[in-house]
Amino acid sequence: MPQKAPAGTGSSPVWSGHPKGSRDYGRILAGLACAGVATFAQLYSTQAVLPLMAADLDITAAEAALTISLATMGLAATVIPWSFLADRIGRVKAMMWGITAATVLGLLVPLSANFTMLLVLRLLEGMALGGIPAIAIAYLNEEVSKAHAALAAGSYVAGTTLGGLSGRLVAGPVGELWGWRSAALAVSLLATLAAVVFLVLVPRARGFVPAQATGLRSAIHTLAAHLRNVRLLAIYTQAFLMMGGFVAVYNYLGFRLSAAPFGLPATVISLIFLAYLSGTVSSRWAAGLTMRFGRRNVLLAGLVLAVAGLALTLTPALVLILTGLVVFTGGFFAAHSIGSGWTGAIASTGRAQAASLYNLAYYLGSSLLGWAGGLVFQAWGWGALAGAVMALACLTAATVAVVHPRAETLPA
Repeated sequence: MPQKAPAGTGSSPVWSGHPKGSRDYGRILAGLACAGVATFAQLYSTQAVLPLMAADLDITAAEAALTISLATMGLAATVIPWSFLADRIGRVKAMMWGITAATVLGLLVPLSANFTMLLVLRLLEGMALGGIPAIAIAYLNEEVSKAHAALAAGSYVAGTTLGGLSGRLVAGPVGELWGWRSAALAVSLLATLAAVVFLVLVPRARGFVPAQATGLRSAIHTLAAHLRNVRLLAIYTQAFLMMGGFVAVYNYLGFRLSAAPFGLPATVISLIFLAYLSGTVSSRWAAGLTMRFGRRNVLLAGLVLAVAGLALTLTPALVLILTGLVVFTGGFFAAHSIGSGWTGAIASTGRAQAASLYNLAYYLGSSLLGWAGGLVFQAWGWGALAGAVMALACLTAATVAVVHPRAETLPA
């Protein structure tokens, strides 16, 4: 008889996970895809209408981008508390609580009386959404067979790209017709529908082992153990630098395209987010390639693609700029799908906390570097911003290449 797993390990001693092709495997991926829509449509709901918001509220580009940065900062601040709560009450219940609170707050955003109230609501919305990303990855690692965990994580990331895309595509046209408040309301209604589908589809957890109540010292010990793991630190560095650069590109490219010589309207600019579809494809494609080439090599290839795509955006030709955005987005999500899934494979215990630290780094990068990119853009233009993001990608690649040896070709 197998012995009972220690409390807090987050895995069952007998449960081997749903195999690929089973009914519940499909329900997990479909349910988490809907969670991705509800989460990322709301998290970045204002990104497609930042120029409209800046004009309506008489604020700068960097100030408008605070509606993104504060939401992601709220998420970053709560991913770790959410992970410990999920260890106690279960992954599914924690995700249900978070997604419900976020949808309610999202419906209040269009009612903001002023810019300050808008920022407060966006911060709270992000804090509620902290209950989804890290827990989803931990849930996958516990409920899906180990052989298909990387592929499942890639499928989840693909769902998050569709969520981010759907929110932006809805917000752009609605915002141009009726203003940014109507755009925020439309996205919130979309997220509410996705949240309901998630609650219906996601199956009962079978691989979860509840953790016993632990004190602050034990929690700090768990987090410190992950932070002493140099392999995890390299993945967290990748998350911070690349997500920061990614958000900066999407935050401020719209300002570039709305100004001379392009002068594109908000509805047309919102179509640039169709580039997210390349991320939908590349995240699944990259996850599938790990069995052949290993996580390290596929992650580095994604970073190379991201740099190549950004280089194309430096040209004055709109077609090349959009092509570069597609390549950059595909490369970014390929690297992200590998990094997010890798944390659960590297961490043998405290997987929810390992994934939470990844998300903490990921959304701190979004908040800090995504906002700081606006200062670079306002001072020196698009060329300086793109060059800075390419430098971040090169630094990320160097970190991953040094920490994860070339001989390590198979998934950890």
